[in-house]
Amino acid sequence: MRASLVQFEVDPFEPVAARRERAAGLVRSLGDSDLVVLPELWPVGAFAFESFTTEAEPLDGPTAGVMAAAARDAGVWLHAGSIVERAPDGALFNTSLVFSPDGALAGTYRKIHRFGFDKGEAILMSAGTEPVTVPHPQATLGLATCYDLRFPELFRALVDAGSRLFVVPAGWPERRREHWTLLARARAVENQSYVLACGTAGTHAGVEQAGHSVVVGPWGEVLAEAGADEEVLTVDLDPARVDTVREEFPALKDRVLGL
Repeated sequence: MRASLVQFEVDPFEPVAARRERAAGLVRSLGDSDLVVLPELWPVGAFAFESFTTEAEPLDGPTAGVMAAAARDAGVWLHAGSIVERAPDGALFNTSLVFSPDGALAGTYRKIHRFGFDKGEAILMSAGTEPVTVPHPQATLGLATCYDLRFPELFRALVDAGSRLFVVPAGWPERRREHWTLLARARAVENQSYVLACGTAGTHAGVEQAGHSVVVGPWGEVLAEAGADEEVLTVDLDPARVDTVREEFPALKDRVLGL
């Protein structure tokens, strides 16, 4: 299973429509991948709070249309990162979109844990309520977003729902980059699952981004890690290794609390 993480730069001077087309071009160039992943809120920027309302869009809005076409043209499964979704009742959500190779919307996930400590996303957006998995033909995907990475109970719920590979788009800041890698490894090793954590590059809304997208194996080993700049990180995974690790070291079978 070949996965490609597109560590995308959110240039504040680039029009959103141009950024969509640039992202679509990168997706189309990765047709040899089985899964392509984009970061969190790349159309607007994870810290561009003042633009959330103006750039919010429905699930069938312009970003979804461009990403569906890119997935179809490339013939890939595409986790298109997340958008600011405007629900029919007007509420805003940080919503991830997953497309199948025919361009169909195969899954959506509304971010459950909102970052901001009573500021920013935490007050501007509503919270999702349900863990979400997507049945990729090679490994069931468990969906999480950025700040979710700090809450292990979500990942346990995803494992219980059959997930074998966690996909975590993010807009993680540079000042907490060590937490980013540490938490990605922790979620992998404690759940004996792959983690694909895709962040943004550059600086937007005055916040320097961590970059350093990372792919972690089910034994907690870092399989590949990006640098700080915009790049595509591609790695070949063996989904059967999840079974091997869980059979050779069956820690998940010894769970007692079931939380």
